Amino acid sequence: MLRSMNRIITLTLILSLISVGFYRAQGQSSQTITRQWTVDGVTREAMIYIPASAKSSPTPVIFLFHGHGGNMKEIFKYHNFTSLWPEAIVVSPQGLKTPGQLVDREGNFPGWQQTPGDQNDRDIHFFDEILRSLTTDYKVDKKHIYATGHSNGGSFTYLLWAMRNDDFAAVAPSAAVAFRFNDQLKPKPVMHIMGENDQLVKTAWQKKQIDWLFTLNKCSTQGQPYSKFAVLYPSSLKTPVVVYTHPGAHIFPADADTAVVRFFKENPHQ
Repeated sequence: MLRSMNRIITLTLILSLISVGFYRAQGQSSQTITRQWTVDGVTREAMIYIPASAKSSPTPVIFLFHGHGGNMKEIFKYHNFTSLWPEAIVVSPQGLKTPGQLVDREGNFPGWQQTPGDQNDRDIHFFDEILRSLTTDYKVDKKHIYATGHSNGGSFTYLLWAMRNDDFAAVAPSAAVAFRFNDQLKPKPVMHIMGENDQLVKTAWQKKQIDWLFTLNKCSTQGQPYSKFAVLYPSSLKTPVVVYTHPGAHIFPADADTAVVRFFKENPHQ
């Protein structure tokens, strides 16, 4: 009788533990964390939104880069990528103090390297380490890795395209140009976001950058409506260019997020 009771108690405990484990697994939720890495002897950090399914299902990744003088928290909160694509990992890295190209030439504020080799490629190495750790810790879908960013973060998005082309399916830089390394870009789907009244990264400069993209991607000169402010230019290489022209100045409008996510979803890695 005592043995039977012990067996019943043991079985009940086992079933209880299984039940607790099941409900904990079911109760797992998405989370946003701040994570650190040591890169070239320097501590670097990023905010990361991690979907609940990141360890079990193929998971897209969006890298989001702040502008010069900005920070990871501000740009992460300003944009709505976690709601628009809740199944995707969203990474907002933090830049280091960097001499600016148009402002802050003394380097008192955070930003990103400007060209290949600048700052000993510290930010390229930082990106490499983030992506390596994500693919180690989560089930990253390598056909759906994307980058976007504003101003200096937009130019760094262009730089990542030039230096880490194979990692990305598509990119969406805002208020940026890549004049000093355009010749290193290879055809790739791209959305360029531009303000009609940008007085810092001048609209005329950005139009020249867009003309380069049309030539690089062998785009049609006939555009097609894509969203309220965006026009899609089909490509014979299947690497379309979308031009998102908003009426503002030197900003990355949050309203563009919906178009950016749509563009990313429509353009997996070829």
